[in-house]
Amino acid sequence: MLRVTALGALGGLAAGPLVLLAVTSVAHHWYWPALVPPQWSLRAWAYLATPGAGVIEAAATSAILGTVVAGTAVAMALPAARALAARHVRGRRVVLFGLLLPVLAPPLAAAMGLHSVFLRLGLTDSHLGVALVHLVPAVPYATLVLAGSVANFDTDLEAQARTLGARPAQVWWHVILPAVAPGLAVAGIFAFLISWSQYLLTLIVGGGRVLTLPLLLVGFVRGGDEAVGAALSLVFIAPPLVLFAGVARLLREFR
Repeated sequence: MLRVTALGALGGLAAGPLVLLAVTSVAHHWYWPALVPPQWSLRAWAYLATPGAGVIEAAATSAILGTVVAGTAVAMALPAARALAARHVRGRRVVLFGLLLPVLAPPLAAAMGLHSVFLRLGLTDSHLGVALVHLVPAVPYATLVLAGSVANFDTDLEAQARTLGARPAQVWWHVILPAVAPGLAVAGIFAFLISWSQYLLTLIVGGGRVLTLPLLLVGFVRGGDEAVGAALSLVFIAPPLVLFAGVARLLREFR
């Protein structure tokens, strides 16, 4: 009974803000002390669906950037995770600390430093520059997630496959990748969400020309239109919820 009550309370805490956003998005106006909106309207959702609102373009940009960053971060993190998981490697703590430095540094300082570098390289105000700067926080997190998964990998399986004549590419494809697939999925989702939710790095490096959902959302929230801001918040939250549900189902299948 206590467990059911606790789960119900956690579910209510999680669903409460979403319900509030959903009601606000269809409210024509809603002021204190009214408990429910006196008038309802689909104006906010209709506005988001119009081509001129830029929501579809911003969502597509965020999805493409997140996918590219997730794939690149996982590809970079897997070799690093294997090196960190190896017990015979010296200086693991130093390497780990260096890996976490971009995350430990203040975001504004890191963003301004990277902006000056990218400005010299001609990468500012471009999708490529934004994708590269998103990798700075994404790769460390992906590496840490994968390091735990790779540490549980039995290296004897890799040695047995090579003994049986498997080439290095076959060992990776048929032995290592299936064994660490759950970790790859979790690392990929973390990297995607880091890119999906980036505001400061995208604003500074993208210069406002690379429009993503976080930039659009902050603009509407600061503009004072609560209904449109609530509707756009639900659009912003939906993909992470779907991805979390998919990864949770995938992890249950690997148990």
